[in-house]
Amino acid sequence: MEYIVSLAKRRGFVFPASSIYGGIANTWDYGPLGALMKNNIKNEWIKFFVTSFDDMVLFDSAIFQNAKVWEASGHVDKFNDPLVDCIKCHKRYRADTLLEDTLKISVEGLSCEDMTRLIKDNNVKCPSCKGTLTSVRTFNLMFKTKMGPMADDGEDIYLRPETCQGIFINFSNILKSYRVKVPFGVAQIGKAFRNEITPGNFIFRTLEFEQLEIEYFTHPNDVDKTFTEIMDRVKRWYQYIGIKDENLKFVELSEEERAHYSKKTIDIYFKFPFGFKELQSFANRGDYDLSRHSKFSGEKLEYYDEVSKEKYTPYVIEPSVGLDRLFLALLVNGYREEKVGDNGIRVVLSLSSKIAPFQIAVFPLEVDNKSINLAKKIYEDLKLVYRCTYDEGSSIGKRYRRQDEIGTCKCITVDPNSLDDDSVTIRDRDTMKQDRVKISDLKEYLIKCFT
Repeated sequence: MEYIVSLAKRRGFVFPASSIYGGIANTWDYGPLGALMKNNIKNEWIKFFVTSFDDMVLFDSAIFQNAKVWEASGHVDKFNDPLVDCIKCHKRYRADTLLEDTLKISVEGLSCEDMTRLIKDNNVKCPSCKGTLTSVRTFNLMFKTKMGPMADDGEDIYLRPETCQGIFINFSNILKSYRVKVPFGVAQIGKAFRNEITPGNFIFRTLEFEQLEIEYFTHPNDVDKTFTEIMDRVKRWYQYIGIKDENLKFVELSEEERAHYSKKTIDIYFKFPFGFKELQSFANRGDYDLSRHSKFSGEKLEYYDEVSKEKYTPYVIEPSVGLDRLFLALLVNGYREEKVGDNGIRVVLSLSSKIAPFQIAVFPLEVDNKSINLAKKIYEDLKLVYRCTYDEGSSIGKRYRRQDEIGTCKCITVDPNSLDDDSVTIRDRDTMKQDRVKISDLKEYLIKCFT
């Protein structure tokens, strides 16, 4: 994990937030390469799940919603973590994570009283100072603030802890304005915020994160069939972006492990350096959300089938993945080190050309006017179609290594012979194989590489 974190900071993927002021816990900034890669993931996700299917629409709901939204969804009453404090050093921990790490057991479904008893019976101490721990208590995870110019008189409002509720409360608006018919899905990418204690592990769990989320509405009688069909799309998505099969594990949760609203949940785990951990949740939410918002708002969130003349509340299938966690999984999935020669080590980030920050790097081998002019001409031409970067600094070997580390798929080198034979050398990131290609054939060659 330390190599991934080092690479991310050194090459401008991810930086600690507010670092010049000592940082801020569990918060990160995405650098030039990280921002490019995040946007590539989002664009490909929209292309794969939305524009490729006629039964999908895109949506973007507000971060701030009426506080009653979170009462109806159950977040005000039920969105809690079990926390414990150290009496001596006052550090705070998630009790379930602390117990699972210390005792190597699962505490899923245990009450605060049960976890307090486990702490006392097993003499579990503060990991930092070995001090005595308090009893376990619940802590609501939503960030709460005031809306209005005067803090004392303002209305209570929350930063949304998830993006999906904005879709549910707009169900009727989407039906009326876009004339979609069940079954259909609504996809959304957006920020969410959770005031939780995190165990570190870089960007795996953060206070502020982005979600890639789909709410797919279907007839209750078709829910099992729909569940399988949407799961198939999700599996193909991971193949599409190059996640290795051996790094994924699909685990169906028991009734005791599932969220209170779920009728069926399959968690998708990824093999991180710290073990198989949840990457994505895939749930049958039933009609819980639409029914709750109907009850609390007084507006019927139902669907009327004009063919069958049936009126019903659709069931919802939800594939939800955190973009930051997926970003980390892609770094881990692509990272490798390999020996080159007797003493050299080559660091490679094997990212899919779909999501790599740059697909192509263009170099002049010799730093002279003619070579530079030709290299820049090729670069300017290619960047109209591909994500390209240009580099003329340091030796060619160092430039190759630099591009290998950031996941650039192909390197195009202009050498002195290029001025005579109108050809360039194209080097592949993963194999290091080099091809000599006519400049006039470059576009045709690259089309084959990136399709």
